[in-house]
Amino acid sequence: MADTIEPPLAVANATGGLRTGWTTGTCAAAAAKAALVGLVTGAAPSEVEVGLPGGRRVTFAVESGPPHRCTVVKDAGDDPDCTDGARMTAEVAWAETFPPDGDGPVLRAGEGIGVVTRPGLGLPVGEPSITPVPRRMIAAALAEVDDPALKGRSGPRSVEVTFSVPGGEAMAAKTSNARLGIVGGISILGTTGVVKPFSTAAYRASVVQQIDVAAAQGADVMVLCTGTRSDAFAQQALPHLPPVCFVEVGDFTGIALRRAARNGIGDVVWVGMVGKITKLAAGVMMTHFRRSAVDTDLLASVARRTGAPATVVAAATETATARHFYESCLASGTLEPLALLCQLAAAACRSHVEGALGVEVVCVDFDGTVEVARG
Repeated sequence: MADTIEPPLAVANATGGLRTGWTTGTCAAAAAKAALVGLVTGAAPSEVEVGLPGGRRVTFAVESGPPHRCTVVKDAGDDPDCTDGARMTAEVAWAETFPPDGDGPVLRAGEGIGVVTRPGLGLPVGEPSITPVPRRMIAAALAEVDDPALKGRSGPRSVEVTFSVPGGEAMAAKTSNARLGIVGGISILGTTGVVKPFSTAAYRASVVQQIDVAAAQGADVMVLCTGTRSDAFAQQALPHLPPVCFVEVGDFTGIALRRAARNGIGDVVWVGMVGKITKLAAGVMMTHFRRSAVDTDLLASVARRTGAPATVVAAATETATARHFYESCLASGTLEPLALLCQLAAAACRSHVEGALGVEVVCVDFDGTVEVARG
């Protein structure tokens, strides 16, 4: 029995908390299957069932114009996904050509779907940005259409599917696609078919992918930034580096460092604010606030080692935040403790990858506009 889904509803998780949603890959598979049914029968279905990689089956409501052109509206659940509400549309026609490897349907990028323009993504340049799992889901969904019109036409391998998403190019502007060399729109993604709210796994995968792409394009320097403000500062401060070299790693510094080392990157410039730098200096490479606390004793030690005024030493342990310490340093005109923090953080990062990378750490202010210290 399939789960019946009528957008914009999604599925609440087992604890009754945040709702899960559906990936662009799942929606693309559903739209493609519905469009193929419309092509071979002359009437598009009002709903369509598809299988997820784990074996679960789900049913989606379908909108159609011409029978061979169908749309499934993506619901990302409670995840803040820029493609939530995207109208994933598939248009199916009989194909005149076949993929070079002879495997699967011919997939095309229409309006709002990105096209690969650079190596490193695991997809040929010129292909639509549809990752491997969604490609398999699409092929499997099409193969489920059993109709006499398909007999003698080599089944789903004889069809061409063109995907489109109105407004997809504007959605893509909120993603890392441009840096990765994916132009024209969003990617069709997913590994499980399901979007988990605020998925750290998805963020981590994105960080890894961006570093792989930069390495494939010959980058020898990666700039790891903790967020949009530090990223904007870094790009302005290092204009000689191409955009692909800049990655927003969030809390995944350790993962990013290991991936850069694995890819043979030579040097890393890490740009962020004092709180995460303090955690790195303590050897904590996963810097999320729920996973680790600021080591205030470390701050006090740094202040004493640099001969900071008593007010700065006291500020280290007066609160549980590094920001108070940082503000005390600035108020007294004492930046040496912040520079030492950067040096300790850089040393911890180099140790994390056993010296495989050169690492420099840059501390910026909380507005991401001024360099405060580096080491």
